[in-house]
Amino acid sequence: MTAVRTSHTHAQAVDAAIALFSRQGYEQTTVEEIADAAQVSRATFFRRYRSKEDVVFADHELLLEEVTVLLAATRPEALVDDDHAWDPATDPYLEVCRAARLVFDHHLGQRETSLARYRLLQQVPTLRDRELVTTHRYERLFTRYLRDTLPADRSSTVQSIAFSAGVVAVHNAILRRWLRSPDRDLRPELEEALAELRRGATADLRRRREASAGPGAATTVSTTDGARVVVVQVDAGTTPDVVAAAVRDALT
Repeated sequence: MTAVRTSHTHAQAVDAAIALFSRQGYEQTTVEEIADAAQVSRATFFRRYRSKEDVVFADHELLLEEVTVLLAATRPEALVDDDHAWDPATDPYLEVCRAARLVFDHHLGQRETSLARYRLLQQVPTLRDRELVTTHRYERLFTRYLRDTLPADRSSTVQSIAFSAGVVAVHNAILRRWLRSPDRDLRPELEEALAELRRGATADLRRRREASAGPGAATTVSTTDGARVVVVQVDAGTTPDVVAAAVRDALT
């Protein structure tokens, strides 16, 4: 109930601020006017938001928390109980793409707010700078998650940075197109773009997992559509019984 109330409070403040800025100008609008429109005291406003810039993006504070929780559920240390331990075959790239979809759907779900904010950002350079800061926060969150979840090596560090930047760039490019033409359904394009990014990244992850498993071992990996596949690495001439045992071990 508290989370719902907080979300409603932020949404009310965001809508009030954007409406005032659009009607009378960003510089001309005072904190007192925003607080009055949002039905909160000046003291409460400053307790929740540090500045006029912050209130414009207040909904993203909650959204960043949602993304953090979503990704945390698939970290290696996220053990729910003895029967639901973290699956080493989890595709971390898929989880980052899910998080990006969550952000995209938030914009679509708050259509009028998203469109009004976009128009406002075209008029106020300061807010465009603030938007860039918010974008970088998502990118850092994705990178940190991938670094913590992928095999620990130099290649993973580079791949974490590159994949996170790619996801954010693709998301923002398609989102901007939607903001300019909000009646278009661009969700399929986002899905295809994210899938394309994953194909290359997942293939690299599969190769490294196979190499780390060693001859005669089996690992499970995720395909581009999220299905799980057992991969067995054996020497030439390995008997069928040994192969079957490796697969059986991976499935149990």
